[in-house]
Amino acid sequence: MTDLFSPLTFTRGPAMKNRLMLAPMTNQQSHADGRLSDGEYHWLTKRAAGGFGLVMTAAAHVQANGQGFPGQLGIFGDEHLEGLTRLAAGIKAEGAISSVQLHHAGYRAPKDLVSAPVCPSDHAETGARGLTLDEVEKLRDDFIAAARRAEKAGFDGIEVHAAHGYIIGEFLSPEVNLREDRYGGNPENRARLLFEIVDGIRAQCRSGFQVGVRLSPERYAQKLDEIVAVAGELMRQDKIDYLDLSLWDVTKEPEDERFKGRTLLSYFTELPRGNVRLGAAGKIMSGKAAAGVVEAGCDFAVIGRAAILRHDFAERVRRDPDYTSPPLPVTAEHLLEEGLTETFLTYLKTWPGFIAEEGANA
Repeated sequence: MTDLFSPLTFTRGPAMKNRLMLAPMTNQQSHADGRLSDGEYHWLTKRAAGGFGLVMTAAAHVQANGQGFPGQLGIFGDEHLEGLTRLAAGIKAEGAISSVQLHHAGYRAPKDLVSAPVCPSDHAETGARGLTLDEVEKLRDDFIAAARRAEKAGFDGIEVHAAHGYIIGEFLSPEVNLREDRYGGNPENRARLLFEIVDGIRAQCRSGFQVGVRLSPERYAQKLDEIVAVAGELMRQDKIDYLDLSLWDVTKEPEDERFKGRTLLSYFTELPRGNVRLGAAGKIMSGKAAAGVVEAGCDFAVIGRAAILRHDFAERVRRDPDYTSPPLPVTAEHLLEEGLTETFLTYLKTWPGFIAEEGANA
């Protein structure tokens, strides 16, 4: 078994004490204005205490009109600094690297939260409005400003959310991004916003500040070969410290018929990565599955649902390499004991088969 518990160094910033990263997970627990709640603080610091090497926040929006869900953590204003500073200190006090995921929902912003969602170009399906060139540059600058805010709050680093059809992923998509200026057209232009954000954060934050990027190569009108090329260029340029792949299932084959016959993950692990570390998320529910990700060529495994089910998944795997997550569904009482709030439970009840119905045997 690959040693999940050997330290992982990065070009910049502190080393992870192991190869297990907490995935950035929507939990809807913070206040309506984006300020940190006690519930979100305890959810994250409890995972840090549970042994994860790096603990990342849920997606935190960098503009007020980029909100993607109720109770989202904000990082678009200095009014968020007090809570963010508390959170960074709490995560680090438990021995984990602290990171904020930077996010803008784009056309996926719900209209009951954002009255006028925006997109790279007009989006008929949702009614989102295309950004002007000045607004694209402002969006870029607000991602960079949010990273500086995270640094000021004491976080070790940030992750740029370029996955799941949110605004940077929308720019990457040839189907969604129909712009005719320097941010649209060919793949290089469509990736320009992402690379300018990375360049700006690297230029404006301290040299030891960690920068990661999350990509998803499928769904939301993404093209696998284009996302592989973006991943390769991000690693070639050596300006980020890690690349986080959201694959939904780390063992799956690509959906695109042209690329079947091998795992989706293998298209990324074969890329030259230089000093950049590579990790992946997707149905990693056991110690053996986490080890399998590393054995498949990644540097670390990104743990989502298994960390909801057990705050100390990392510690349990350290004690028992054969540890497996509890079977679903689980009871609401179990999740409350694992540090979730009733608000988080309400959200999880929208996940089919995750929480047992009251009165049912779990």
